[in-house]
Amino acid sequence: MSNTLLQNCPPIILASNSPRRKSLLELIDLPFKAITSSVHEDFNINLKPIDFAKHYANLKTLDVAEKYPKHLVIGADTIVVLDNKIIGKPVDENDSKAMLRKLSGRTHTVITGVSLVWQEKNIIDNFNEETKVTFQKLTDDQIQYYIENYHPLDKAGSYGIQDWFAVCVKKIDGCFYNVMGFPLSKFYQHLTKIINEN
Repeated sequence: MSNTLLQNCPPIILASNSPRRKSLLELIDLPFKAITSSVHEDFNINLKPIDFAKHYANLKTLDVAEKYPKHLVIGADTIVVLDNKIIGKPVDENDSKAMLRKLSGRTHTVITGVSLVWQEKNIIDNFNEETKVTFQKLTDDQIQYYIENYHPLDKAGSYGIQDWFAVCVKKIDGCFYNVMGFPLSKFYQHLTKIINEN
């Protein structure tokens, strides 16, 4: 992050405890503290996938921003979508296996909703990023190995593109970091615009 932006930037809070999102923000030298939101997703809510991701990103962000009005609060929600249906995080290993078998050899979409809220300035900026991901055809041995060694129960779609599972990804179309859970480039553009205008 440039010195000019840092000088003009308010204190920042990441409304998440995700280690991946933390590491991505650290990549761009952004000083922040992480405070976990108390919002929990309801996958039965009747929203289109893009609206779902943006809705929960905004709810998480507002939940934290209300307590810290002088801070710029960043929230995000990442989902995996196949056949226009949201695939969340697996509940157990059997669910994890079923998810990976369903995604095997096919192309799905990763959508991240991002919300930036700076209450003191009455700023709410919500946007999203989409990335298409195509898997190789997965064998049961590969799926079993991955689950046993990488325990992907905390990941939407039951995989992490940044770990061993990278060998199972045939191609991606769009932002790589979005698949990890946070679209860095698009976020930086929005952050820069907010800071420069305030």
